[in-house]
Amino acid sequence: MPKIVKDIGPGKPVFVIAEIGINHNGDIEIAKKLIDVAVKSGANAVKFQKRTIDVVYTPEELTKDRENPFGDTNGDLKRGLEFGQKEYQEIDTYCKEKNIAWFASCWDEGSVDFIDQFNPPYYKIASASLTDDELLKHTRSKGKPVILSTGMSTMQEVEHAIEVLGKDDLILMHTVATYPAENKNLNLRVINTLQNKFPEIPVGYSGHEVGLIPSLVAAILGAYAVERHITLDRSMWGSDQAASVEPQGLERLVRYIRLFGEVCGDGIKRVIEEEIPVKEKLRRK
Repeated sequence: MPKIVKDIGPGKPVFVIAEIGINHNGDIEIAKKLIDVAVKSGANAVKFQKRTIDVVYTPEELTKDRENPFGDTNGDLKRGLEFGQKEYQEIDTYCKEKNIAWFASCWDEGSVDFIDQFNPPYYKIASASLTDDELLKHTRSKGKPVILSTGMSTMQEVEHAIEVLGKDDLILMHTVATYPAENKNLNLRVINTLQNKFPEIPVGYSGHEVGLIPSLVAAILGAYAVERHITLDRSMWGSDQAASVEPQGLERLVRYIRLFGEVCGDGIKRVIEEEIPVKEKLRRK
């Protein structure tokens, strides 16, 4: 039986993470609207992404031509999408006002240090960073629970990452790192594979598919956490918008997941109080 990691694990409602990521398109007002969407839906937390651009990307990558709302190069795009101190201070204040937790996927050590000033409840390690041992060690050094996405990774790579991080205060997330992911590639039974291989660690699901059913199925299969990208409108500009859930969709997804938890009950066979008059009326012997 896995241990409870903060609010994620056995006996707890499925922990729903609404990933804003970079779907704010560099606009703090869009970010706040997306926080509002998450709050209204009943999600437990929102998540952002943080990068030190000149560390994560090579100069060659940054100078590549790429037409975008911020300029003509890939560097213009990456810098335009990146929030700094002012924006994250606003996010921290706004989330506290709205009573919703927030944290971030940090893609480099400097970003981990930056986010640490806000005392996040978790750190997220993206699938792309699973093999970055130094980043894993630096993230773990902060003493916070770590959520590890396992997309684009072999089981051997996952095992190695767990060796680096340790099993305590760790949550694994089954992920398929394509945007959007096709249903035929989701392979949700990997959730059970990870549960069986690492029985001490809570396992969740980070989905990039179009639609809601696979994320609900993940909860039915036993995922303790479900994460989905969210957007105000899937037709908005941005690379992650098409793999995201719109406001009404997020509300439905959270409602379905909560209903699943309600109807499952505790598994103890009993005669409920409401059955007693029916029993007395209908049972002959």
